[in-house]
Amino acid sequence: MEKFHSSSFKDPINRDEVEFNDKGVTFRVRKLIGGTDNFVFYSDISGVEIDNGLFFATVRILPRARPEIVIKNFTKSDARRIKELILQNVPNHRPDTFGGPIPGSGNYPTR
Repeated sequence: MEKFHSSSFKDPINRDEVEFNDKGVTFRVRKLIGGTDNFVFYSDISGVEIDNGLFFATVRILPRARPEIVIKNFTKSDARRIKELILQNVPNHRPDTFGGPIPGSGNYPTR
């Protein structure tokens, strides 16, 4: 199980957190009062995007049928590692709903 924290340099009190386990990822977004905890199963993640700033990066997690989750102020290397760990665990052998090849991917049998 790995855990990442956003930079304490940018916001020493309200640090966002990403925690991995066997089944999914927990995203904790801290605010001055309260915050949110979101647990997402790996199979419910449709994508991960990184917005790189000058020094820090923002990670956007795109869950299926839920609003995106935005976590901010991670080092660029931590953001890349978070994306890498998520994509390693997302089931990628489901190209479509029925388990067939993706049209246009070249995975169709040739004649």
